[in-house]
Amino acid sequence: MEAHIARILSQVPGWSAERAVVTPLQGGITNQNYRVDIDGEVFVLRVGGKGTHLLGIDRERESICSTLASQVGVAPRVLHFLPGEDALVTHFVTGTAITPESAAQPEILRRIVASMRRYHAGPDFPGTFSPFTTVRNYHQLALQYGVTFLDTLPRVFTLMARIEEALKPLQQSKPCHNDLLASNFIDDGDTIWIIDWEYAGMGDPFFDLGNFSVNQSLDSEGCELLLHYYFGEVRSADVAHLHLMRLGSDLRESFWGFLQMGVSELDFDYREYAHHHLNRFLHNVETSPFEQWLED
Repeated sequence: MEAHIARILSQVPGWSAERAVVTPLQGGITNQNYRVDIDGEVFVLRVGGKGTHLLGIDRERESICSTLASQVGVAPRVLHFLPGEDALVTHFVTGTAITPESAAQPEILRRIVASMRRYHAGPDFPGTFSPFTTVRNYHQLALQYGVTFLDTLPRVFTLMARIEEALKPLQQSKPCHNDLLASNFIDDGDTIWIIDWEYAGMGDPFFDLGNFSVNQSLDSEGCELLLHYYFGEVRSADVAHLHLMRLGSDLRESFWGFLQMGVSELDFDYREYAHHHLNRFLHNVETSPFEQWLED
C-alpha cells in the first residue's frame, strides 16, 4: 500500500491500514480513486489531484454537496471527509456502469432524468457555478501556467459572449452537478446513482441538461426526449436553451483541458481533450441553427 494512502486510512475513525484491502479504481482524470474493503464493508476513497483548487474545486464544498445529494437519494452516503488530505470517503455503490450509448436508451434516460430532477429540487448547495465565468477563469490561469491558445480564441470568446447575453434573462439557480459524464452514473437496477460532485454548486439546471446531452452525444430526437422527460413537454425556447448550454459545456470542457495541461501531473492527454471539445464547439456553431437558438 502506498504510504500516503496508509496515512489517510489511519485518519478515518475506527480504521487502520492493516485491516484494509485497497484497490485502485480506473477512469478518473482529475483525482485518484480507490476501493477500500474493510471489516466486511466496501467504500470509495477519493483523493484530490494536485492543483485541483485551480479548477474551481473546493473539497469541503464537494463533501457538503455529496452529503446533500445523498440525502435526496441520488449519491452514495458520505462516511468521512479529511480536509487536510483532500480526501473523501463514501460508501461503495454496486451496480452497472452507464455508457453514452446506454444513457441514450429511453428507459435509462428517463431514470437518469428522474435522478437529476431529485437533486435539482433538493436543498441548496454551497457555492455557485457559471460555465462562462469558469471559462474566463480557466483561460487566465492557463496563461499564467504558460499554456498557449489557438488563434481562433477571439472568435470563441465573441461567440461565448453572445450565448451568455442571450441566456442572461433566463437565469435560474438550482443545485447542479455540472459534470454529467457517463462514467459518473451507476445503475443498481432501481436507482441511477450519481458520483463525483466536485464541481457542484447553484446554477442553471439547463447546464446539467446540456452538459449531459452533449457528453452522451444525444441526437436531436434524444434531446427532445430528454426535455420531455424533464418538463413533460418540449418548448422551442427550452430546445434553444439546451443547445446553447451544450455549446457552453464544450467550452468549459475545452478550457478545463487547457488549464490541466499546465497544472496536472496525471497521465492523461489533456491537449487532445481540450482541442477535441473546442473543435466540436466551433463545428456545432457552424453547422447548427445558432442564430435561431439565440433568438428563441
